[in-house]
Amino acid sequence: MLKLSIITINFNDASGLQKTIESVVNQDFDNFEYIVIDGGSSDNSKSIIEKYQSKIAYWVSEKDNGIYNAQNKGILKSKGEYCLFLNSGDYLCNSDVLKKVFNKESIADIIYGNMQIDYGNGKIEFGKMPSKLTFKQMYLDTLWHPVSFIKRSLFQTYGLYNEKYKMVADYDFFFNVIVMKSVSTQYVDMDISVFNMEGVSSLATNKENEQLERKMVMQSYLPPLVIEYAEELKLIVPPKKTVLQRLINKLKG
Repeated sequence: MLKLSIITINFNDASGLQKTIESVVNQDFDNFEYIVIDGGSSDNSKSIIEKYQSKIAYWVSEKDNGIYNAQNKGILKSKGEYCLFLNSGDYLCNSDVLKKVFNKESIADIIYGNMQIDYGNGKIEFGKMPSKLTFKQMYLDTLWHPVSFIKRSLFQTYGLYNEKYKMVADYDFFFNVIVMKSVSTQYVDMDISVFNMEGVSSLATNKENEQLERKMVMQSYLPPLVIEYAEELKLIVPPKKTVLQRLINKLKG
Protein backbone atom coordinates (compact mmCIF):
# COMPACT_ATOMS: atom_id res chain seq x y z
CA MET A 1 0.00 0.00 0.00
CA LEU A 2 1.07 3.55 -0.67
CA LYS A 3 2.17 5.27 2.53
CA LEU A 4 0.60 8.65 1.85
CA SER A 5 -1.99 10.51 -0.20
CA ILE A 6 -1.40 14.27 -0.43
CA ILE A 7 -4.59 16.15 -1.28
CA THR A 8 -4.57 19.75 -2.50
CA ILE A 9 -7.75 21.74 -3.04
CA ASN A 10 -7.67 24.94 -5.06
CA PHE A 11 -9.90 27.65 -6.46
CA ASN A 12 -8.54 30.57 -8.49
CA ASP A 13 -5.13 30.62 -6.80
CA ALA A 14 -2.80 29.71 -9.65
CA SER A 15 0.36 31.17 -8.12
CA GLY A 16 -0.29 29.53 -4.77
CA LEU A 17 -1.10 26.25 -6.46
CA GLN A 18 2.19 26.20 -8.33
CA LYS A 19 4.11 26.79 -5.10
CA THR A 20 2.23 23.97 -3.42
CA ILE A 21 2.69 21.51 -6.28
CA GLU A 22 6.42 22.24 -6.58
CA SER A 23 6.94 21.52 -2.87
CA VAL A 24 5.24 18.15 -3.31
CA VAL A 25 6.81 16.92 -6.54
CA ASN A 26 10.30 17.88 -5.33
CA GLN A 27 10.17 15.59 -2.28
CA ASP A 28 12.96 13.03 -1.78
CA PHE A 29 10.29 10.62 -0.54
CA ASP A 30 8.37 8.83 -3.30
CA ASN A 31 5.96 6.48 -1.50
CA PHE A 32 2.97 8.75 -2.02
CA GLU A 33 0.32 9.78 -4.51
CA TYR A 34 -0.73 13.33 -5.27
CA ILE A 35 -4.36 14.37 -5.75
CA VAL A 36 -5.49 17.85 -6.82
CA ILE A 37 -9.12 18.94 -6.56
CA ASP A 38 -9.79 22.24 -8.34
CA GLY A 39 -13.16 23.93 -7.96
CA GLY A 40 -13.49 24.90 -11.61
CA SER A 41 -11.07 27.84 -11.47
CA SER A 42 -11.30 30.59 -14.10
CA ASP A 43 -7.65 31.65 -13.76
CA ASN A 44 -4.54 29.77 -14.91
CA SER A 45 -4.91 26.96 -12.36
CA LYS A 46 -5.95 24.26 -14.80
CA SER A 47 -2.95 24.84 -17.08
CA ILE A 48 -0.63 24.60 -14.06
CA ILE A 49 -2.19 21.27 -13.10
CA GLU A 50 -1.76 20.03 -16.66
CA LYS A 51 1.89 21.12 -16.57
CA TYR A 52 2.53 18.75 -13.67
CA GLN A 53 -0.04 16.06 -14.50
CA SER A 54 2.61 13.38 -14.97
CA LYS A 55 3.31 13.76 -11.23
CA ILE A 56 -0.35 13.81 -10.23
CA ALA A 57 -2.23 10.55 -9.67
CA TYR A 58 -5.66 12.13 -10.00
CA TRP A 59 -7.01 15.61 -10.65
CA VAL A 60 -10.29 17.22 -11.53
CA SER A 61 -11.43 20.76 -12.27
CA GLU A 62 -15.13 21.16 -11.63
CA LYS A 63 -17.49 23.15 -9.45
CA ASP A 64 -17.80 21.87 -5.90
CA ASN A 65 -19.87 22.69 -2.84
CA GLY A 66 -17.14 24.18 -0.70
CA ILE A 67 -13.94 23.35 1.12
CA TYR A 68 -15.01 20.13 2.78
CA ASN A 69 -16.87 18.84 -0.26
CA ALA A 70 -13.61 19.25 -2.21
CA GLN A 71 -11.58 17.54 0.52
CA ASN A 72 -14.07 14.68 0.66
CA LYS A 73 -13.69 14.23 -3.09
CA GLY A 74 -9.96 13.87 -2.55
CA ILE A 75 -10.41 11.34 0.26
CA LEU A 76 -12.68 9.18 -1.88
CA LYS A 77 -10.04 9.04 -4.61
CA SER A 78 -7.13 8.38 -2.23
CA LYS A 79 -5.38 5.05 -1.76
CA GLY A 80 -2.64 5.84 0.77
CA GLU A 81 -2.41 4.69 4.35
CA TYR A 82 -2.34 8.33 5.50
CA CYS A 83 -3.87 11.51 4.08
CA LEU A 84 -2.28 14.96 4.25
CA PHE A 85 -4.27 18.05 3.23
CA LEU A 86 -1.97 20.66 1.76
CA ASN A 87 -4.19 23.32 0.32
CA SER A 88 -3.28 25.79 -2.40
CA GLY A 89 -0.66 28.33 -1.25
CA ASP A 90 0.65 26.13 1.56
CA TYR A 91 3.81 24.13 1.01
CA LEU A 92 6.10 21.57 2.61
CA CYS A 93 9.02 23.15 4.48
CA ASN A 94 11.78 21.37 2.57
CA SER A 95 12.41 18.48 0.22
CA ASP A 96 13.10 15.86 2.91
CA VAL A 97 10.11 16.48 5.20
CA LEU A 98 8.17 13.38 4.19
CA LYS A 99 11.25 11.15 4.33
CA LYS A 100 11.92 12.32 7.89
CA VAL A 101 8.32 11.80 9.02
CA PHE A 102 8.16 8.29 7.59
CA ASN A 103 11.76 7.21 8.20
CA LYS A 104 10.49 4.44 10.45
CA GLU A 105 7.33 2.42 10.70
CA SER A 106 4.47 4.57 11.96
CA ILE A 107 1.40 3.03 13.54
CA ALA A 108 -0.37 6.02 15.14
CA ASP A 109 -3.76 6.95 13.74
CA ILE A 110 -2.70 10.59 13.43
CA ILE A 111 0.86 11.88 13.13
CA TYR A 112 1.33 15.64 13.54
CA GLY A 113 4.10 18.21 13.76
CA ASN A 114 4.78 21.95 13.76
CA MET A 115 3.89 24.66 11.26
CA GLN A 116 5.47 27.87 10.03
CA ILE A 117 3.10 30.78 9.35
CA ASP A 118 4.20 33.12 6.55
CA TYR A 119 2.55 36.55 6.64
CA GLY A 120 4.00 37.54 3.28
CA ASN A 121 5.77 40.62 4.62
CA GLY A 122 8.94 38.92 5.80
CA LYS A 123 7.40 37.92 9.11
CA ILE A 124 7.47 34.22 9.96
CA GLU A 125 5.74 32.85 13.03
CA PHE A 126 6.66 29.39 14.28
CA GLY A 127 3.66 27.44 15.47
CA LYS A 128 4.61 24.61 17.81
CA MET A 129 2.05 21.94 18.58
CA PRO A 130 1.90 20.34 22.05
CA SER A 131 3.60 16.96 22.31
CA LYS A 132 0.54 15.65 24.16
CA LEU A 133 -2.96 16.54 23.05
CA THR A 134 -5.38 17.57 25.78
CA PHE A 135 -9.08 18.31 25.98
CA LYS A 136 -8.25 22.00 26.27
CA GLN A 137 -6.16 21.97 23.08
CA MET A 138 -8.83 20.17 21.10
CA TYR A 139 -11.63 22.30 22.57
CA LEU A 140 -10.05 25.72 22.14
CA ASP A 141 -8.04 25.13 19.00
CA THR A 142 -7.54 21.88 17.03
CA LEU A 143 -4.90 20.06 15.04
CA TRP A 144 -3.61 21.97 12.03
CA HIS A 145 -4.42 20.39 8.72
CA PRO A 146 -1.18 21.14 6.83
CA VAL A 147 0.87 19.27 9.45
CA SER A 148 -1.47 16.36 10.25
CA PHE A 149 -1.15 12.94 8.66
CA ILE A 150 -4.50 11.19 9.13
CA LYS A 151 -4.99 7.47 8.63
CA ARG A 152 -7.43 7.03 5.76
CA SER A 153 -9.10 4.24 7.71
CA LEU A 154 -10.41 6.86 10.17
CA PHE A 155 -12.56 8.35 7.41
CA GLN A 156 -13.79 4.87 6.54
CA THR A 157 -14.63 4.12 10.17
CA TYR A 158 -15.98 7.46 11.41
CA GLY A 159 -17.11 9.11 8.19
CA LEU A 160 -15.93 11.92 5.93
CA TYR A 161 -16.00 15.60 6.83
CA ASN A 162 -19.52 16.67 7.76
CA GLU A 163 -20.47 19.08 5.00
CA LYS A 164 -23.24 20.68 7.02
CA TYR A 165 -20.39 22.62 8.64
CA LYS A 166 -19.06 25.18 6.18
CA MET A 167 -16.21 26.39 8.40
CA VAL A 168 -15.34 23.87 11.11
CA ALA A 169 -15.82 20.36 9.72
CA ASP A 170 -12.14 19.64 10.41
CA TYR A 171 -12.61 20.80 14.02
CA ASP A 172 -15.61 18.47 14.25
CA PHE A 173 -13.68 15.52 12.80
CA PHE A 174 -10.63 15.95 15.03
CA PHE A 175 -12.71 16.45 18.18
CA ASN A 176 -14.72 13.35 17.41
CA VAL A 177 -11.86 10.97 16.68
CA ILE A 178 -9.33 12.27 19.23
CA VAL A 179 -11.51 13.29 22.19
CA MET A 180 -14.58 11.10 21.80
CA LYS A 181 -13.04 8.02 20.15
CA SER A 182 -9.52 8.24 21.65
CA VAL A 183 -7.62 7.32 18.50
CA SER A 184 -3.85 7.21 18.83
CA THR A 185 -1.69 10.24 18.04
CA GLN A 186 2.05 10.76 17.59
CA TYR A 187 3.92 14.07 17.71
CA VAL A 188 7.04 14.67 15.62
CA ASP A 189 8.98 17.71 16.74
CA MET A 190 9.76 19.18 13.33
CA ASP A 191 8.35 21.81 11.00
CA ILE A 192 6.19 20.09 8.40
CA SER A 193 4.53 22.81 6.34
CA VAL A 194 4.38 26.54 5.75
CA PHE A 195 0.95 28.12 5.98
CA ASN A 196 0.62 31.14 3.70
CA MET A 197 -1.28 34.04 5.29
CA GLU A 198 -1.18 36.39 2.28
CA GLY A 199 -4.60 37.59 1.22
CA VAL A 200 -6.32 36.40 4.36
CA SER A 201 -9.60 38.12 5.10
CA SER A 202 -10.07 39.83 8.46
CA LEU A 203 -10.62 37.56 11.41
CA ALA A 204 -13.92 39.30 12.17
CA THR A 205 -15.43 38.39 8.79
CA ASN A 206 -16.51 34.88 9.69
CA LYS A 207 -16.20 34.95 13.45
CA GLU A 208 -19.92 34.84 14.24
CA ASN A 209 -20.61 31.88 11.94
CA GLU A 210 -17.52 30.08 13.13
CA GLN A 211 -18.54 30.44 16.78
CA LEU A 212 -22.05 29.22 15.99
CA GLU A 213 -20.74 26.14 14.22
CA ARG A 214 -18.26 25.38 16.99
CA LYS A 215 -21.11 25.47 19.52
CA MET A 216 -23.12 23.14 17.28
CA VAL A 217 -20.19 20.72 17.27
CA MET A 218 -19.92 20.78 21.05
CA GLN A 219 -23.67 20.30 21.46
CA SER A 220 -23.48 17.20 19.28
CA TYR A 221 -20.88 15.54 21.55
CA LEU A 222 -21.07 16.98 25.06
CA PRO A 223 -23.96 17.09 27.56
CA PRO A 224 -25.30 20.55 28.47
CA LEU A 225 -23.75 20.53 31.95
CA VAL A 226 -20.26 19.96 30.54
CA ILE A 227 -20.70 22.79 28.03
CA GLU A 228 -22.06 25.02 30.80
CA TYR A 229 -19.03 24.25 32.96
CA ALA A 230 -16.72 25.06 30.06
CA GLU A 231 -18.52 28.36 29.53
CA GLU A 232 -18.07 29.24 33.20
CA LEU A 233 -14.36 28.62 32.76
CA LYS A 234 -14.45 30.79 29.63
CA LEU A 235 -13.30 27.85 27.56
CA ILE A 236 -16.19 28.06 25.11
CA VAL A 237 -14.70 31.14 23.38
CA PRO A 238 -11.35 30.47 21.68
CA PRO A 239 -8.51 32.91 22.33
CA LYS A 240 -7.97 35.58 19.71
CA LYS A 241 -5.95 34.73 16.62
CA THR A 242 -6.01 30.97 17.02
CA VAL A 243 -4.49 29.12 14.10
CA LEU A 244 -7.91 27.54 13.55
CA GLN A 245 -9.38 30.98 12.88
CA ARG A 246 -6.50 31.80 10.54
CA LEU A 247 -7.03 28.59 8.60
CA ILE A 248 -10.77 29.13 8.36
CA ASN A 249 -10.52 32.73 7.22
CA LYS A 250 -7.84 31.92 4.68
CA LEU A 251 -9.90 29.16 3.14
CA LYS A 252 -13.13 31.19 3.22
CA GLY A 253 -11.46 34.46 2.13
